[in-house]
Amino acid sequence: MSLLDDFISLIFPNICACCGNSLWKHEEIICTHCDFHLPRTDFHLEPDNQASRTFWGRVNIEGATAGYYFNKGNRIQKLIHLLKYNGRKDIGIFLGEKQGVLLKSSPLFNTVEVIIPVPLHKRKLMKRGYNQSEQFAIGIGKIMNIPVNPYLLYRQKFTETQTKKSRFSRWQNVSDMFAVNDPVQLQGRHILLVDDVITTGATLESCIHALSAVPGIKISIAAIAVALY
Repeated sequence: MSLLDDFISLIFPNICACCGNSLWKHEEIICTHCDFHLPRTDFHLEPDNQASRTFWGRVNIEGATAGYYFNKGNRIQKLIHLLKYNGRKDIGIFLGEKQGVLLKSSPLFNTVEVIIPVPLHKRKLMKRGYNQSEQFAIGIGKIMNIPVNPYLLYRQKFTETQTKKSRFSRWQNVSDMFAVNDPVQLQGRHILLVDDVITTGATLESCIHALSAVPGIKISIAAIAVALY
């Protein structure tokens, strides 16, 4: 089987998603060099961090984290672009597994009982074919042994992309956007709400407003990355 794998790799080389160099047998998705140089945050160890401060005075959360810093042109931007627009669902799961290892050992997040990805509208979901945040959630859930439920939160209407909008326009674009299915399932539970990138926090804030109507719910946030301004 190893010889067959070697032969296949000659025809279809397994390359690093960041730099394009060939991967060694022990490497997955990205090479060791690129993995070492990913801009990690270690927010899972700090209750007071850039991700959590994004939501201060806006919504009540237990904690917030993001695995990496997102900046134009850096390795994480490239990985997230491949995840969202090039069908690389495996990147989302890979990054989720890495995040899951960190969250599992963190007292801020190790009491989470269910993971909910920020949902896409069904029109965008049909166009893309998958929800990138759900792939990230699947990776986290696999490592933490926690169920992922993508159906408990849904978008009520379609919105334009947030990418080029101002902070206020982003908030207007997603205000009252989300609603909860079967809130009884979430009563008194600690949930982890996950997204790809925290920028202004407007989308996550809107999700939290909807979820906060559930009695006794506790909400934490995890994202692949947080944007640098």
